[in-house]
Amino acid sequence: MQQHDSLKADYKFSEEEARILATLQPKMSELSDKFINEFYDYIWGFGSTAKFLKNQKIIDYHRTKIKAWFINLFCGKYDLQYFMYLYKIGEIHVRIGLPTHYVNSAFTFVRTFIIKNIQESIEDEESRLKAIQAAEKIVDINLDTLTSSYREEELSKFLSLSKFEKTILGGLKKFNSYINFFLAGSLALVAFFAIGLFVYDIYLLFFSDIGIEKGILTVLGSLLVLWAAIELIHEEINHLQGKGFAIGAFIMLAMAALIRKVLIYSLSSEKGNDLLVIGVVIVALAFSYWLVNVKNKAPL
Repeated sequence: MQQHDSLKADYKFSEEEARILATLQPKMSELSDKFINEFYDYIWGFGSTAKFLKNQKIIDYHRTKIKAWFINLFCGKYDLQYFMYLYKIGEIHVRIGLPTHYVNSAFTFVRTFIIKNIQESIEDEESRLKAIQAAEKIVDINLDTLTSSYREEELSKFLSLSKFEKTILGGLKKFNSYINFFLAGSLALVAFFAIGLFVYDIYLLFFSDIGIEKGILTVLGSLLVLWAAIELIHEEINHLQGKGFAIGAFIMLAMAALIRKVLIYSLSSEKGNDLLVIGVVIVALAFSYWLVNVKNKAPL
């Protein structure tokens, strides 16, 4: 059994379902313009889409190819040629460095769009359910095939390493995981001391001659540091779950600590120079935080 036949067998994709998809093609062809417009609205929200679609010529070419792929999704003939077509698309994704996250997310839109329009166009319940089932399978088969290129690329890179290099790589991964857990524990300790600082400032507010105005500002500053520490722990948890390292959270914690000093020093006429220096540092940190957010979230 050839690989593409084995893949269809694993998904229990039948010839009847292939015929059902073929009957849907005329309707989906009519919807192809609507699909591509909504698809582009969806993927443009990824943030880094412009990194891969750099100019209008590339965009027009990409729209044409995506539209053709969508119509071909209902061709009804899923043979070796069809799967070679998908493999080629997957290889292009790998070559340009398109993250698998974007591919998976885009397929969520494709699935939703198809199911919604099947539900609206087929009145008979039994026929509608069969059509949805067939569409779900072919979408999953396409996603499986496209992402297989990423798995093959990772596997080929790993197999090309020597035994010594594999040992070093494995050791570094373990060491990195230990460091990440150590960092998470350290952040939890920082949050614990931030709570202690907040409680101590509350104590000073009520049981010392610090003054109500300075006491309240000090408490607010401690609360700000505690909030930043909690946010940093949240980002580290995301990092441990496989998401990117949030340098912005560290910048935010540094800003919170400096803002606390500003709140305290603002009541002292003798701290003018210190306030000026801290203010400049806060502005620099704020600019750095903005740059990090622009790079990670804004379209290029």
